Amino acid sequence: MSSVAKVIETMQSRFNASAAAGLDMVFQFNIEDAENYYLSIKNGTCTLTPGDAPSPSVSLIMNSDTLKGILKGEISGMEAFMGGKLRTEGDMMLALKLGELFPS
Repeated sequence: MSSVAKVIETMQSRFNASAAAGLDMVFQFNIEDAENYYLSIKNGTCTLTPGDAPSPSVSLIMNSDTLKGILKGEISGMEAFMGGKLRTEGDMMLALKLGELFPS
């Protein structure tokens, strides 16, 4: 298992199911220097899948160091975005829900 997979699994273990009640969305993680993953959130559940989602709600594009930094709390997602280390495609407002869904 790659280090990116381990990092995303750590994120999945922090999933706040109550914050996801009634939600149906897909977060695509396009990792520029590693493999891609997506998290499907549906009715209080979270499923991690390797690869590319057919139609993600929002895609987060970054390198593995940025992903690790965000998940370790070394940099906020907003700081990474404003600094050009994180790009989004799709519904950017959904990216803001990540903090509620996966508290650190």
